[in-house]
Amino acid sequence: MSQFKILYAEDDETLAFLTKDNLEQNGYEVHHCSDGALCIEKFQKENFDICIFDIMMPKMDGFELAEAIRKVNSDIPIIFLSAKTLKEDRIKGLRLGADDYLVKPFSIEELVLKIEVFLKRSQKNKVQGQEFYKVGNYQFDPTNFLVFNSNEKVNLTQRESELLKLFLDNKNKVLKREEILKALWGNDDYFLGRSLDVFISRLRKILVNEKNITIENLHGIGFKFSVSE
Repeated sequence: MSQFKILYAEDDETLAFLTKDNLEQNGYEVHHCSDGALCIEKFQKENFDICIFDIMMPKMDGFELAEAIRKVNSDIPIIFLSAKTLKEDRIKGLRLGADDYLVKPFSIEELVLKIEVFLKRSQKNKVQGQEFYKVGNYQFDPTNFLVFNSNEKVNLTQRESELLKLFLDNKNKVLKREEILKALWGNDDYFLGRSLDVFISRLRKILVNEKNITIENLHGIGFKFSVSE
């Protein structure tokens, strides 16, 4: 099997060297850029399997970088590694299309595990046959992370797509919050719960005009994706 290619943006030379070296020891091909502008230039010239970005960088920060990449590629996994610890920064990153957010200092072991999870899901999506769901007046393509109809196309992140698919596979059923978190992230950590709320808010905005579809928040329990005929 060919090596998976990682696009890595980090302006701290020491941290970049250590992270790149550890990831290469785990079998990955890592392409490092010291600023966001160089990173987007490289992304436009080559194909990558996953992106790992610092946020505070010269020329183009990680938020701007993720936003630029999401305009041309809606499905490549993006992980933020950042010293910015505020909840608002984490939420902003997720809203821009990142799939995960690790706060510095981070564990290499945890980063490698997250990379493995995202790559496994990406590869699984590539080999599965195309499957479409009807969502009100929309079609949902979980393989390509798209919600679309004849008038518009909405790109989802991989996590948003997984959440919508989970809801559609369990429509009109109550899903406990911890069940959703474990299905999407593998655990029910509190901060992941905050990320889940962001994704649900985004899905509600996409489906705001679908009067027969509601995503109910059952306080202290979980959520119910209701579809009325």
